[in-house]
Amino acid sequence: MLEGKAVMGETDMKQTMKEEALRLASKALDCFDVTELTQIARFIKKDFDGKYGSGWQCIAGTHFGSFVTHCSGYFIHFSVGSLTILLFKGSLGEPESQTNIVK
Repeated sequence: MLEGKAVMGETDMKQTMKEEALRLASKALDCFDVTELTQIARFIKKDFDGKYGSGWQCIAGTHFGSFVTHCSGYFIHFSVGSLTILLFKGSLGEPESQTNIVK
């Protein structure tokens, strides 16, 4: 399990989905070394694609900037120690959904 507490950044996800993202991050850190950033991101993305439909994007790292468009209700940004995770469902191909731009 996570040794440190997750620090929540921006999010507009429902509580159950937030809890799932945090659970998956914990599981990913149990399965992979903290330096295996691509594997951590892939692990979380694939699980969310399977549970909540395709189109999820996941970025894991220690230093990065971002400016993304996402479907409303499908964005989370949090940190666990020095690792930061950005998980969102892209809005491309879903013109009827609301989108937000978050920095």
